[in-house]
Amino acid sequence: MDQTSPMPVRDDKADSQDAGASAGNANRLPPNKPNPAELDRDILRKQRIIAGFDPCQYVDTYKVLRTRVLQKMRERGWNTLAVTSPDANAGKTVAAINLAISLASEVNQTVLLVDANLRNPNVHQCLGLSPKLGLADHLLDQIEIGKMLLQPKGIGQLSILPGNRPTINSAELLSSPQMARLVEHLKQQDTSRILVFDLPHLRTPDTLAFAPLVDAVLLVIEAGVTTDESLRSAVEHLQGVPIIGTLLNKSEPVA
Repeated sequence: MDQTSPMPVRDDKADSQDAGASAGNANRLPPNKPNPAELDRDILRKQRIIAGFDPCQYVDTYKVLRTRVLQKMRERGWNTLAVTSPDANAGKTVAAINLAISLASEVNQTVLLVDANLRNPNVHQCLGLSPKLGLADHLLDQIEIGKMLLQPKGIGQLSILPGNRPTINSAELLSSPQMARLVEHLKQQDTSRILVFDLPHLRTPDTLAFAPLVDAVLLVIEAGVTTDESLRSAVEHLQGVPIIGTLLNKSEPVA
């Protein structure tokens, strides 16, 4: 940051109030709707996103998961859910997207999918989107959240807060006071809306830093790859954070 000399006398109290007001404005979502986003059905199918499929067993799997997740969250008054996996490449991002889409297809259920994988954001790529702004721009540059929200056409009441660029200090950003304020703001803004956060796998410090901010975690397990030891380790690392369930992924070919 450029500085001039001599330095003016600063009113620390006033600066603190201005900073607080600035952070509050950055978190505030404007009344206008999110930016509409066109999706390519062929890309969705290639990426195993259920919005690209006709009714089939693969789609039904996520409907069953949706029902179970909704029942547990509504019973406990929860509205925030993180999706992660014990190891890399388990397909957790696809699972997070598909669960969010299925939840948003429920009557009168609004959903916000947040790409909180700051070290390797991938939600937009799975959907074939190229956002100019993402979560990192809010955390690093205080860009208003409302400017980066997307609303895919034809997918119920789903909005997306995308990522768009990897960040170096991802764990520190996810555990920052600014991130905590954002999550709390999103939770309180609409308590009936479900927030789904796509997080890195548990072999990174990122998820452990962020997990205390959500009500529950869904663990995605890769069939034939995730070991019992990895699963036990994941559960131990998440001690204190409710695990709403597990999803066995890649167990069958998609019809």
